[in-house]
Amino acid sequence: MHDKNKKTILRRLKIVEGQVRGLQSMVDQGIYCVDIITQTSAVKQGLSNIEDILLEGHLGHCVVNQIKNGKEAKAVQEILKVYKLKRK
Repeated sequence: MHDKNKKTILRRLKIVEGQVRGLQSMVDQGIYCVDIITQTSAVKQGLSNIEDILLEGHLGHCVVNQIKNGKEAKAVQEILKVYKLKRK
């Protein structure tokens, strides 16, 4: 993982962590359900954005290196695995 991506991912994870703590507080305080659902949606989107960064880096670096080093089958397996995970 490149340092730039690592810093970005860590920053975004801290944001998501804060959002989850906020959700806990909202539930504890009995905040209106729709407001909580709105925040859970924001958390899911934040995690999805993190996945996108990780996937882009993996495809652009790790998979390319695997193919260059004759490990095409491994590269294809990883691409399929990530594709299936993202569909869920």
